[in-house]
Amino acid sequence: MPAEHFPIDVAAIGRIAHQEAMQLAAEENTRFHNLLLQLGTDDWQKGTDCARWSVRDVAVHVTASAEAQASFVEFARQVIRGRGLTTKIGGRHWVDGVNEAQLRARSHITAEEIPSRWDHASAAALTARQQLPPAVGALRLLPLGSVDGVEFGWQPLSYLFDIGFTRDVWMHRIDICRATGRPVNPTPEHDGRIVEDIIAEWATRHKEPFCLKLTGPAGGTFIRAEDPEIDCFELDAIDCCRLLSGRGTPKGVLRNLLPL
Repeated sequence: MPAEHFPIDVAAIGRIAHQEAMQLAAEENTRFHNLLLQLGTDDWQKGTDCARWSVRDVAVHVTASAEAQASFVEFARQVIRGRGLTTKIGGRHWVDGVNEAQLRARSHITAEEIPSRWDHASAAALTARQQLPPAVGALRLLPLGSVDGVEFGWQPLSYLFDIGFTRDVWMHRIDICRATGRPVNPTPEHDGRIVEDIIAEWATRHKEPFCLKLTGPAGGTFIRAEDPEIDCFELDAIDCCRLLSGRGTPKGVLRNLLPL
């Protein structure tokens, strides 16, 4: 029987820890690479759900992020260059400036180069993430502050290095699939586990009771409700995560965002 037939109390969801996170990252890296290899000449300039970004821009951003994960020097370079760009582009968060800096510094990269560059960068990034000492990962050095009205404050490095970067690649893979008409082909073991972890964190960011019946291979039914008769909000699991990330117009309890 599908897991979605058994309601899961979000408080009982085991969060993704380091070892599992690295397995998910390796699988997501492969899936993203395979998607890039499928893209044709006409695909790269198609618009995506990310404002102002084409498919090429999304792929370059994800690759640049991996390059920063693999090299502290590159990470510092992106942050420094991004500082002066956030205001210029009308960004709402310092990360917007970093993203812009990534694209500007890689304007010369051709679409044909992107798949191999991603393959190399993602492998190096995964190695760096696997080797991050636990004591370093626990340091609260990430000044995330407020993102789309959600207060993150200072987070440990592991917040991004364990699963955060993988969520970013996962969501951008979905962006590219939607833009190019490619199937996402989600699986319970991979996409379903990422969705489950997203819902578990999302539930810690607000206090509203809810019942979410998320459909599709990545879905399940998740509850936090004092009233056992509360109506379930039903939608596709991936569509739910898109709404929580700020893509689309969320309603009801889904107005509590979790920027990915």
